[in-house]
Amino acid sequence: MNRRPPSAWRQPLVWLVFSLPAMSIVAGFALLALAQGPVDSVADPVQRTAQVQDADLSPDLEARRMGLSARIHRVGFVLDVIPMGAGFDRAARLDLVLRHPVAAAQDRRVALSPSVAGWSGRIDGFDDEHDWVLELAPPDRRWRLRGRWQAHAAQAEVGPALGGR
Repeated sequence: MNRRPPSAWRQPLVWLVFSLPAMSIVAGFALLALAQGPVDSVADPVQRTAQVQDADLSPDLEARRMGLSARIHRVGFVLDVIPMGAGFDRAARLDLVLRHPVAAAQDRRVALSPSVAGWSGRIDGFDDEHDWVLELAPPDRRWRLRGRWQAHAAQAEVGPALGGR
């Protein structure tokens, strides 16, 4: 009665020993494919110290000091900015940046010209299926207002990013 020992490949533990490392390698490559691009990037110019990003907040402080805020209305592809503070220079040109929540390549920049109510500009191909991060500032960027445009909304408000006094 000489029985032949069963093959090692028929043992479940052998499959477990080989499949766990193989699955972790596949999962590692899948994570690398998903993590394309800089994960910690911000739109502002920053100074890096080790893993810390220091952004210049002086434009936000200046907007708070001046008491600036605004409401942005959209009718079709026309954006109207209505000031809600007295510190605006009504003759100045403004820039409105709409940042896509995920893809920086889809960010939009709108040059706003003075109009009767405040400022007005045209944006082509506005996609209201998702939220946008808004930034309103003059070309010299001495102050800036920030806000969020909710999906399917007809208007949004922008204000200083730093609240309080």
